Amino acid sequence: MSHVDVQHVTFSLPDGRVLLDDITFRIPDGATAALVGPNGAGKTTLLRMIAGDIAPDSGVIVSSGRIGVMRQFIGQMNEGTVRDLLLKVSPLTLRHAAAALDAAELRMMDVDDEVSQLAYAGALADFGDAGGYDAEVTWDVVSMAAMGEAFETVRNRPVSTLSGGEQKRLVLEYLLRESDEVLLLDEPDNYLDVPGKIWLEQQLNVTTKTVLLISHDRELLNQVATHVVSVELGAAGNSVWVHGGNFESFHEARRERFSRLEELRRRWDEELVKLRALVLTLREKAKFNDGLASRYQAAVTRLKKFEEAGPPMEVPREQNVKMRLHGGRTAKRAVVAANLELTGLTAPFDLEIWFGERLAILGANGSGKSHLLRLLARGGSDPDIEHQPVGEVDISEVRHSGAVRLGSRVRPGWFAQTHVRPDLTGRTLLEVLHRGDGRRVGLPRELAARALDRYELAAAGEQLFDTLSGGQQARFQILLLELSGATLLLLDEPTDNLDLASAQALEIGLNAFEGTVVAVTHDRWFARNFDRFLIFGRDGSVTGVDEPVWSGW
Repeated sequence: MSHVDVQHVTFSLPDGRVLLDDITFRIPDGATAALVGPNGAGKTTLLRMIAGDIAPDSGVIVSSGRIGVMRQFIGQMNEGTVRDLLLKVSPLTLRHAAAALDAAELRMMDVDDEVSQLAYAGALADFGDAGGYDAEVTWDVVSMAAMGEAFETVRNRPVSTLSGGEQKRLVLEYLLRESDEVLLLDEPDNYLDVPGKIWLEQQLNVTTKTVLLISHDRELLNQVATHVVSVELGAAGNSVWVHGGNFESFHEARRERFSRLEELRRRWDEELVKLRALVLTLREKAKFNDGLASRYQAAVTRLKKFEEAGPPMEVPREQNVKMRLHGGRTAKRAVVAANLELTGLTAPFDLEIWFGERLAILGANGSGKSHLLRLLARGGSDPDIEHQPVGEVDISEVRHSGAVRLGSRVRPGWFAQTHVRPDLTGRTLLEVLHRGDGRRVGLPRELAARALDRYELAAAGEQLFDTLSGGQQARFQILLLELSGATLLLLDEPTDNLDLASAQALEIGLNAFEGTVVAVTHDRWFARNFDRFLIFGRDGSVTGVDEPVWSGW
């Protein structure tokens, strides 16, 4: 039996603001619970408290069984080896034993004397006692499943040579095989291609482990969630509501709950007005009739108790993200590619994208999808001045042959999947908006604050871009595209880090955008909004289709 029980937990930010207030919920044995809510509402913080990384200000968190954790950084590691990556998600005792063994090996390489040899022998024994050799057997199975190679072959491979999807798959293969009874997964589907997401759905549907996961993939949530833990926004700290059903029924249940809360508050307000009116009436009458004095005192007591009990729970504040993506008219043919070959990735292909089209690019990780987007973002093969990308971001060169050209008045605006933006690092959001850049006019401080408010970023205006959550960085990048005057939006996995409300706001904004949209996506829900699809195959083929294809790449 394994479960997670969170009772009356409160957590405050370093500046004293209460982030999570009186959080109480339970995840029963064997359930797969989705933890959803706005970006920055405290989902990752809550996961870290359950994992024991940080302590709550008050309250109790109890779990039965050992906990395995996939943290948010998996998929973005640039340092260490494959072995280091697997150790990062291994039990603490094994990590310590492995570190001691590595240190003993280094000492013996420097000084090969009896003391060093004895220390090395002891470290080997401790590594075995910590389950190191059993873990290496599991790592071999995991490496074969995720990478098609034995652990001994890949153990020292730099993790930077693995794609984000490969890092995720490697760790997930390990955690799902480990003996942990409880899994905490922070955005496990990010960087996975669709076959990888389908594999993850299948694994979560058959596992006997108790799982709490954070994800923004609506299709995945729809397939795996047996419970939904929703972090709700509140003025005095965010709360939690648990829907004891699947994700498909979550939104309707949440709307019904909000309606009940609104009705309860309306009735409470009406009752308060009646009690106050009764007290005033009896007070006046008691002045002329001593027999009403007791009724007056009873009414005063009743009103006092009613006010002390307080109103019912307030209706949680809903996000109200408004993305006003404008665009503009361009040439009828926005993009024309002739005999284009992305070096080492694709065979030559031709492509025409017409003004106003919504084109989704699908395919396996590493097949060249993002490379095509970057090539378009640079303005194509031989860009005119009007085709220079908006903003100050430096887009790396894409090796290719053949030619791709943009039509007249096409101004590309690029959304980077990894949110790596050196041009924004170390600057506050208000500073970025106020200063502008070579293609975007700076905004007065008041207008900048209003723009941030529309994107639910007003409270983060004085924060540095690199300190924001992934979802906040994504929303800010989209805001910059809105202000830039881009007429060709090039979106690389734009919904990966967006919360559910922001993803819906993006879809609404794109529907109103007067221009052309090209998006790389593994989001099956998001892809429903596109007109046609470009499939990048593992064999280098590039094929246009009218319906999305999620397998057989």
